[in-house]
Amino acid sequence: MKRATQNMLYHLLPVVFWLLAIGGALVPTILMYGFGMHLGEHVPYHYFFGFPVAALVLLCIWIISRIERHTSSVEHCLQVALLLGIASYWLPTVLFLILPIWAYLIYKNLFNFRSALATFIGLALVAAWAAVAVYMGWIENVWAAFFDAKNAWGWIPTGAVLVAYITSTIAQQILRVR
Repeated sequence: MKRATQNMLYHLLPVVFWLLAIGGALVPTILMYGFGMHLGEHVPYHYFFGFPVAALVLLCIWIISRIERHTSSVEHCLQVALLLGIASYWLPTVLFLILPIWAYLIYKNLFNFRSALATFIGLALVAAWAAVAVYMGWIENVWAAFFDAKNAWGWIPTGAVLVAYITSTIAQQILRVR
């Protein structure tokens, strides 16, 4: 492969993957509304909550991927736990993303006991504030229906963002000009 072609693919493939992710996340909406359905009729409104969750997950990936070698990941784990805890209000099962994040940190040799403790402290902080907000009646308790099937719709945009990030990163690693 010529260097010019490799350089062009290095920059264009991630754009293609992100456009496919946006299209893949919006196609269910177009299909639902394209057949004459109106908001409120059999439309899983939980699907629309997947978009802010996808943005928060993308922010978490950005935070974790920016950790430099031979540095502490404690502050980053706390930030990610806070963001995923907030995102769990819209999509409670997003908390399971902590496990792949920990696996990535273990792979990069950045994970230690303090990082795990920071993650638990971040989740506990969000849980404490959520408990106060639920008790005061400001928000409803969505965590009571943790594995509810209607929440699975929110994984469409979130999964599209995750797949786009992973495929674009792999493509850029393969096509990196050396």
